[in-house]
Amino acid sequence: MVGRRKYFGTDGIRGKVGSKVINAEFALRLGYAAGRVLTAEHRDGGRPVVLIGKDTRISGYMLESALEAGLSAAGIDVLLAGPMPTPAIAYLTRALRLSAGIVISASHNPYFDNGIKFFSATGMKLADEVELRIEAELGEPVGCVSSGKLGRAKRLTDAAGRYIEFCKSGFPNDLDLADMRLVIDAAHGAAYHVAPAVFEELGATVSCIGCAPNGMNINDGVGATHLDALAEAVQAQKADLGIALDGDADRVLMVDGDGRRYNGDELLYAIVTDRLLAGPVAGVVGTQMTNLAFEHRMRDLDVPFARAAVGDRYVLAMLRKKGWLYGGESSGHVLCLDRHTTGDGTMAALQVLAAMRRQGKSLAGLLEPLRLYPQKLVNVPLAPGVDWHGHAGLAQAREEVERRLDGQGRVLIRASGTEPKLRLMVEAADEALVDDCLALLSASLA
Repeated sequence: MVGRRKYFGTDGIRGKVGSKVINAEFALRLGYAAGRVLTAEHRDGGRPVVLIGKDTRISGYMLESALEAGLSAAGIDVLLAGPMPTPAIAYLTRALRLSAGIVISASHNPYFDNGIKFFSATGMKLADEVELRIEAELGEPVGCVSSGKLGRAKRLTDAAGRYIEFCKSGFPNDLDLADMRLVIDAAHGAAYHVAPAVFEELGATVSCIGCAPNGMNINDGVGATHLDALAEAVQAQKADLGIALDGDADRVLMVDGDGRRYNGDELLYAIVTDRLLAGPVAGVVGTQMTNLAFEHRMRDLDVPFARAAVGDRYVLAMLRKKGWLYGGESSGHVLCLDRHTTGDGTMAALQVLAAMRRQGKSLAGLLEPLRLYPQKLVNVPLAPGVDWHGHAGLAQAREEVERRLDGQGRVLIRASGTEPKLRLMVEAADEALVDDCLALLSASLA
């Protein structure tokens, strides 16, 4: 019987390069283990084929080679896409009818981190049970099929062109981006050579920052987690809009010519309300961090809304369960399942631009009806072994906070998954009330 997860987290396997899991030896074993599982699942008589893509981290070369060797030893053919966005690998895996796709990336983390995540043949993240079977195989010795059954590897030379055309196909044929000036920030990451081309080929005048990777500058002061550089570039170049991706280009944030910054909740709102012009929207999924004002606007528009746990994996799972198409996170993961099987920063940006073009409005104009509530988060140190669930003072403070909010705000308390801290979040229309409530909660733990 397969036990609980040991290596896979919510977004594959991730860690510091040189750690016990992000190293050449582990990647070799992982490739072989995944190959064994894929071979067992492959029943059409042919040889399984796996696509490997990566972002621009220097460690990607090492991990790519090790994964390739492990897969080959298990009898799996390998296609190498080189640096490509995570959603591109999801698309190409599905479009080329491959057995699986692998992405080597640590998303928005610094260059000294890296990770490995898998996509199924359908372009979705691997099911939990498949990841658990791979983990079980990791406990077995690495072997090798006979020489005649070894997997072959070759480069997928047209990966970028295929993905660019796929992104463009998600933009209406009767619209273009002519006369629009855009600044694209690719975070020195995986989209540096594809995202600018997508917008240029749709007619926009494009300039770039964060499009000169050197293996160690990914997410360094640029990208969706560092918007200052993009805001400065947009204003200096008098551009209409700036589009910020993260290291693997599965999330997006925006900045307009006035310096206003737009998070994932706002971009999702622009997309959903544009879709409403064409007909009903079955429902929208956010997370526990989605702004309460977004939920209230969905209610006003008669659009069902549900909250998933934090993480695009959980948003996607709830969308599939409910049969809905749209969801996302304030951090910039925006899912449009009528366009792609996974979160795609470039594709999501195109949906926002299409809404602007279709309605003849600026992004600020599209978002006029949405006024986000002040939402503040503090991290309070938590002593080892403290059961915060049973903390009487915190429970009493929370009861008082909820009384003060009176249904017009929200409080969220959760433990950090990576450090001994308790995360306290309060949001409401009244910022002073938010500050008072946070102070009360924090004081109860002092």
